[in-house]
Amino acid sequence: MEIFTYGFIQRAFAVGLFISVMTPLIGNIIVLKRLSTVGDALSHASLAGVAIGLFASVNPIGSAILFSCLAALAIEYFRRFFPRYSELSTAIVLSVGVGLAAVFSSLVKNANSFNSFLFGSIVAISPVETAVVMVLSAVVIVITLVLYRELFYIAFDEEGAALSGVKVKTINFLFTLMTAVVVSVSARTVGALVISSLMVLPVACALLISKSYRQNIILSVIFAVIFTLIGLFISCFWDIAPGGTIVLCGIAGLVILLPFRKR
Repeated sequence: MEIFTYGFIQRAFAVGLFISVMTPLIGNIIVLKRLSTVGDALSHASLAGVAIGLFASVNPIGSAILFSCLAALAIEYFRRFFPRYSELSTAIVLSVGVGLAAVFSSLVKNANSFNSFLFGSIVAISPVETAVVMVLSAVVIVITLVLYRELFYIAFDEEGAALSGVKVKTINFLFTLMTAVVVSVSARTVGALVISSLMVLPVACALLISKSYRQNIILSVIFAVIFTLIGLFISCFWDIAPGGTIVLCGIAGLVILLPFRKR
């Protein structure tokens, strides 16, 4: 436990716990709505924001949040033009994010700063970034819990939700923005390229053994916290990327749970 005497370790675990609670709440809706590619599109958009922020010498977390929110708005905008092929809008935004990230990352002088956002970095988390992540995570968690019933309806049946009085377009718009915030604030600790996996893997593990929507949410949060804590401990002692380690822990947990599904 002596590792917790270091300030950057304390910040890493604090941020990791907030992210591990926040991401499954968003991930459950994404999985149930068959929109797993949205996480990939927004993660690449946030990576482009990071590269542009580093190039312009501004706060990369702030620029990542800005570009992720713009990407979320773009997804909703393009979806109007392709109503029958809604997944095409996410592919378009993903392409833009990849292009911008590739161009501006080559212009960044300090490559290590940009690489810390690719797969996460424990030592790179500053006190200011920790405070920003914790505040935004708390806001996302509260909004998700307040809109629990509406998100539940929309995840399973948008048409039925609209008929029952739920403002589907408004909720979808707000949910997409929350997803953008989750992706961007998680980039420093988990990594922009693996945050979408952290959204999906705990939910997949919970789906194997849960019997209800509420139970699936609770179990996915528990799994996410376990994977995050184990991954951070391993990355601390072996000095490896925390994001990839957390995802591999999630894969291991999924493999372990597969036989329980057969039973």
